[in-house]
Amino acid sequence: MREAARLEGIKVMVIDDSNTIRRSAEIFLAQAGCSVLLAEDGFDALSKIADNHPDVIFVDIMMPRLDGYQACALIKRNPRYSATPVIMLSSKDGLFDRARGRMVGSDEYLTKPFTKDSLIRAVAAHTARVAA
Repeated sequence: MREAARLEGIKVMVIDDSNTIRRSAEIFLAQAGCSVLLAEDGFDALSKIADNHPDVIFVDIMMPRLDGYQACALIKRNPRYSATPVIMLSSKDGLFDRARGRMVGSDEYLTKPFTKDSLIRAVAAHTARVAA
């Protein structure tokens, strides 16, 4: 429970075109005390990021219109958000995908299906780093 207390009030954005993935992540993160923002694609996310300044962003790679790589690159290029941790979510676990994520500035890469523990560990690790 100590970890959940640390996540109280942390703003986490989940960008995924799958309603199921968004809702699962929202439930897991809310149970840990996070304030959760949802977006269904990169375009939807960009305005919400500007309005809400999330502490951590999870972004799916495969999305219509603006994919996760493009969304991550845009977030990281903006000086106001370049320090915000961006964690890629993907069902692909290849070396190429991980390397491409790093090239656009992602801070971590989680494969789907993710677990509640893996999401919470990622938020805790990145918010501790930001606070340090």
